[in-house]
Amino acid sequence: MRVLEVLLELFNARHTALEKTVSHKTRQERANFLRRFFRDLGRKAGFPSLPDPRNLGQKHVQAMVQVWQREQLAPATIQTYLSFLRGLASWMGKPGFIRKPEHYGLVPSEFQRHENAQRDKSWAAHGVDVDAALAQVESFDARIAASMRLMDALALRRKESVTFRPFQDVVPFAFTGLSEGSGRADVYVRIKGKGGRVRWLPVQTQEQRDAVAKARALAGSRDAHMGDPAHSLKSNLRRLDYAMRKFGFTGGGRGVTMHGLRHGRLQAIYEEIAGEPAPVCGGGSADPAQDRAARLVVSRTAGHARLRAAAAYLGGPGPRRTGQHPAGFEPGDGTSAKTG
Repeated sequence: MRVLEVLLELFNARHTALEKTVSHKTRQERANFLRRFFRDLGRKAGFPSLPDPRNLGQKHVQAMVQVWQREQLAPATIQTYLSFLRGLASWMGKPGFIRKPEHYGLVPSEFQRHENAQRDKSWAAHGVDVDAALAQVESFDARIAASMRLMDALALRRKESVTFRPFQDVVPFAFTGLSEGSGRADVYVRIKGKGGRVRWLPVQTQEQRDAVAKARALAGSRDAHMGDPAHSLKSNLRRLDYAMRKFGFTGGGRGVTMHGLRHGRLQAIYEEIAGEPAPVCGGGSADPAQDRAARLVVSRTAGHARLRAAAAYLGGPGPRRTGQHPAGFEPGDGTSAKTG
């Protein structure tokens, strides 16, 4: 376990495959899993002594996969665990040590994730009036309602909406550092997302301007964020989650979650650019060039580095006519885009 702690200290901040760091949440989850994995080799898999991580063998991995299957963990969860072990192996110079999930008896159809949205998660699709819902929440906690309004207007994540600083994070285009000629609005908001990645979002609509104005009216100072300053970030996020449950904004309640606000905004952006609804909303026949352009904006707005990540909100692209590719597309390369 001492060797494991040294490895975590040296390498846990690193991404498994890319030259970048990972979020504190990922570091914590990975560290917790690896510590538990070695303890469970003795407690659950029956090994009389724990191996030095450098001496980890296939028998150890196979035994733990069998433990996880007996515990009826979801195949996708086991896939994540194998990914964490793959990272550990790479830290020790053994990049090919952890095999593909099939090697350990997992069925591909069970553990493979569907990147394309299979259903419309927006609030509109479930008949929920966002303005009426926000009015309800505002009577309970105005700050939470303001955070939800930011999610809806700017497609923010839950944590991003709570940590948003409505004075410091709203600046004129000239202060963004974006290239000249790329501006789509006079004012932009700065969002620090997953992994510390910063993205700039244009404030273009009256709805967005109103969301920022509401947030500013509640901020106690120029450096204040949207959470209650008397509580920690963790406490503010818990209160937000409590409000969602209190008003039935859950999958088992009204059939929607706070993430659905983000979905709805990203779908609206797609429709404005592509000229028709996203595939998951009943569209799917947009011009290929327009489809790709819309997906690029959606991906960047959402804070993703890959173009194909937009499919998680929009559904997969519609079928293309034989031999036709969108403008600027080169077969074999065209799905990645850097976040602005």
